[in-house]
Amino acid sequence: MELIFIGYIMDLVLGDPYFIPHPIRFIGKCIGILEKRLRIIFKERSKEKIGGILLALGIIGSTYLMTYWILKLAGIFSLALVKMIAIFWIFQTLAAKSLAVESRKVYYPLKEDNLSQARKFLSYIVGRNTQELNKDEITRATVETIAENISDGIIAPLFYIFIGGAPLGMAYKAINTLDSMVGYKNEKYINFGWASAKIDDLANYIPARITAFCIVIASFFLKMDFRNSFKILLRDRKNHSSPNAGYPEAAVAGALGVQLGGTNVYFGKPVVKPTIGDKKRDLEIEDINRTIKIMYVASFIGICIFGFIGYLLREFF
Repeated sequence: MELIFIGYIMDLVLGDPYFIPHPIRFIGKCIGILEKRLRIIFKERSKEKIGGILLALGIIGSTYLMTYWILKLAGIFSLALVKMIAIFWIFQTLAAKSLAVESRKVYYPLKEDNLSQARKFLSYIVGRNTQELNKDEITRATVETIAENISDGIIAPLFYIFIGGAPLGMAYKAINTLDSMVGYKNEKYINFGWASAKIDDLANYIPARITAFCIVIASFFLKMDFRNSFKILLRDRKNHSSPNAGYPEAAVAGALGVQLGGTNVYFGKPVVKPTIGDKKRDLEIEDINRTIKIMYVASFIGICIFGFIGYLLREFF
């Protein structure tokens, strides 16, 4: 468990340094290469799902096995080397500081009314069309992205690392990367990305719900509206096309007393979504910083919960 805490602290301090080759980028390149080859083999529309299933299983399985066997081979030389590699991979699977950094790249131009710059940086962290978004829409998209990624970028990796160490944590990141690259419901990926999207939904089912309750607890410590956070979580958690993303978004919306959701544009097509939360007040640019604070506190609560469970398991089993 101490390796997880060290990796977590390294992420808080270092984030995602550009000079360090990130294993997720390598996974992304492998997905792109394998997708092209499978599309050549499974050209027919009726066979695209088969190709997508093979893509998902191949990437997830190879990521887990490669991570596992590298640690096994390192064990031949020394336990210290195993721990160093495991800590590095744990650190690389977490995204707390990088999420804060990338979100503030949107926040600062917004404060200066530089909407073109804010749209540019927002496009790096969301899948929706950002070109026509106004200030309020940019703020809403940023808050929603931070909220969703408290689960995807922090709590979910911690959950799988806690269960199966660095190999399972890396396998989760492979699932997450697959979904972000091919898990779309457009014409190109509706069949080919079906397996990746479904596996991602399944993998995030438990972590999203843990995340939501961590957010409620975090809002209490931050002296936000934790009662409303819990109320909106229970009421609006299913007001999202994703079976999981609505949970952290609802908890954040309730804590802030704002309304999220609504119509977004993806790949040029408007997608009407239900709203999440009550509009007790209008969204403010500062809500980006408030959500970042929620993210940090919720992630700390999450790792403390996992640490406490780990302690109990060691003591009594």
